Amino acid sequence: MLQMLHVDVWPEHSGFESLEASIRAIGQNNILLQEIIEVLEYLNDSIGFEELSATLPYALPLKVNARYTRDQILAAFRLSKFGKRSSNREGVAPQEELKTELLFINLIKSEENFSPTTMYDDYAISESLFHWQTQNSAGPDTPKGLSYIHHKKNNKNILLFIREKKTDEFDQTMGYVFVGSAVYEDHSGSKPMSIRWKLHTPLPHYLWKQAAKLRVG
Repeated sequence: MLQMLHVDVWPEHSGFESLEASIRAIGQNNILLQEIIEVLEYLNDSIGFEELSATLPYALPLKVNARYTRDQILAAFRLSKFGKRSSNREGVAPQEELKTELLFINLIKSEENFSPTTMYDDYAISESLFHWQTQNSAGPDTPKGLSYIHHKKNNKNILLFIREKKTDEFDQTMGYVFVGSAVYEDHSGSKPMSIRWKLHTPLPHYLWKQAAKLRVG
């Protein structure tokens, strides 16, 4: 949680010698501290959905249905650490130590932000079933494809993070909604594979409504 706060407040080269020093500096800056409190109070009053605890074999400072920046997510899973932020900007982020893989999904993709090889077909089939395409190198007979098919048997956690699109109407980068864990249902095709994931927790209403509208077109 403290690492998430650190990456939110300070730029990549913050100059602090330790995480403790970074957090202490935040606490000593009364103006910054007051702004953080006001933002948190505003966001808390604006919540129109229930934030849930994730059912995982390890502690996690993220809540299902809440929205987070990519940097916050990578910090929460210890992929970013103090003094060394993760350079991962792909659609997947494995965390081998926790036997977990994070899937970062954009519902709307534009040619401006995605190349023809990454315009994957990702959409919600229902509130509890999600269609996702792997990277082009994955097939049902490849190590990567098999790792998805047999993830439950191998005690590997698949976690989905979904956002409507890369930027909002103000051209600000959108955060991802943590929709929780998913279990392999079935697949079709190869390189890329199309996988249907059964969600442990149904999509929050606002995200399902947007996803369904996008699917209809």
